[in-house]
Amino acid sequence: MRAVIQRVQKASVLVGNRTVGAIGPGMLVLVGVGSADTLEDARYIADKIVNLRVFEDMNAKMNLDIREVGGEVLLVSQFTLYGDARKGRRPSYSTAAAPELAQPLFETVVERVRSSVATVKTGEFGAHMMVQLVNDGPVTLLLDSSRVF
Repeated sequence: MRAVIQRVQKASVLVGNRTVGAIGPGMLVLVGVGSADTLEDARYIADKIVNLRVFEDMNAKMNLDIREVGGEVLLVSQFTLYGDARKGRRPSYSTAAAPELAQPLFETVVERVRSSVATVKTGEFGAHMMVQLVNDGPVTLLLDSSRVF
C-alpha cells in the first residue's frame, strides 16, 4: 500500500459540482492499494498517518502528530500511485488492486484513522475527483508498506 501525505492548510474533494470532503489544517492523504496488499498493509499505513510527527512544535521543529495539533485528515483513494511508467509512454497499472480488493482495504485505513483522529473526511471511491489543496511547508511524504514486510 502506498500513501502520499501532504501537510495542508486546507483541502477539498469535488465530484462533479459537489464537495464530498473538505478539511482545514491537517493532512491530505492519497492512498493507493496494490494487488498484493493485506490488512497488515492497511493497518501499517493508517498507524503511520496518525503517528507521523510532521507538525511544528513551539520551537519550529516537526515534532507533533495530527492528534497533538487537533488537525483534520482527508483520505482519497488513488490507484494511480501504482502506475509504472518505466517502459513506454503509457503507465501500466498492473500492480494496482482491483476495486473489489482495494475498496475494503481503503475503508480499513479510513476506519483506523477515524478511531484516533476527530475529523476524517474522504473522497468518493472510484469516482473522478477534483482535489484542491493548499500545501503547508510544503511538506509531502511518500509511504510504502511493502518496504517494511
